[in-house]
Formats: sequence, C-alpha cells, structure tokens
Amino acid sequence: MPRLHNPVRRARRLKKQEGSALLEFAIALPLMVVFIVGVYDFSGAFNAKLKIGHAAQLGAVMAAAQPTNDLDPATANPDSLLPVTTVVFNSLAADGVLPLANQGTCIAPVTAISHPAGTLTWNYRVGGCASVSTDYLIILINRGVVPGAGTPVTVGTTVQVRYPYHWRFNSAIQLLIPGANYAAATDLTEEATVHNQT
Repeated sequence: MPRLHNPVRRARRLKKQEGSALLEFAIALPLMVVFIVGVYDFSGAFNAKLKIGHAAQLGAVMAAAQPTNDLDPATANPDSLLPVTTVVFNSLAADGVLPLANQGTCIAPVTAISHPAGTLTWNYRVGGCASVSTDYLIILINRGVVPGAGTPVTVGTTVQVRYPYHWRFNSAIQLLIPGANYAAATDLTEEATVHNQT
C-alpha cells in the first residue's frame, strides 16, 4: 500500500530548509564581503604601484635628457631637475594617484627639501595631495648613478617615487570583528634608471 504524504509535515520540512539556507547566507555574507573588498583593495594597490612605476620611468627618461652643467654637489636646487619633478607630478595627477591635485593645495615641487652634501642626489617632497596631512609624495633624483663596473663607464639617473596607499579593508573587517581598526597605509615605492644622454 503506497504511503500518503502528509502536507503539514512537508510544509514543516520546507520551512526548516528555508531557515537553514537563511542561516547559511547570514554566515557567508560577511565573509564574501570581506573577500570582495580585499580583492578590490589589493587590485587598487597594485594599480597604484603600476602608475607610480610609470611616473618614475617618465621622470628618469626626462632627467636623463636634461643638461648636466648645473649639477654641482654644492647646488641645493638645480634648474634642470624642475622638469623632472613636474613630469612625475603631472603623471601621477593625470592617473588619479594624487586625489586632490585639482584643488590647489597639491602643487608640483619647486625646491628640494634635502640634498646630502657632496652627492648628486636631491629629495623633493609634495604635501597637501591627500586627506591625511602626513601623506607626502616623495621624489628622489640621483643624477650620478654608475651601474656596474664595466668599461666604458656610463653615468645614469635614478628616479625613485614613493607615495602611501591607504587600505580600504578597515570598513570590511569591521563586519567580522566589530570595533576592529585596520587603518593601515603602505608606502608604494618604485624607481627607474636611465643612462644620461647629455
């Protein structure tokens, strides 16, 4: 004799299945959000690093083409380095790495902030480009790089660009651990070296 299905029992079983699916979704949702934000955040950092590397390469090419007649270890701010800092700054502003570049507080550097005595290295710093007052774009230019020990000796220029990346992961991690604070920043640094042309 075939067994008859009880519609009440069947309805209870469906409600239990719906409840367990809802519970599984409630547990999985925060993990999925953290994962998605993490992927988005890491891809943003990688993208910013590529743009900083591109700016360093453009700066090195520009620096290598500049004259060397004003490069004196005693000179605090050679005129030939101004186009280099401008190219790096404009590249980062055009690529959106410098978020507030159009608001007037973030301008290309004109004066080096440091120049170690007796070296051909100049350090430029740009502030006011981000909402965090301690964030600085650092451009380090070394016009006296001698790569390798071969002959003939060639002299090159290295341009190093450093800018902080603020992780957005903090808002997602608070879904899993309320009250957690992960407002970290990582300095993204890239450099490029090109042989001097003049």
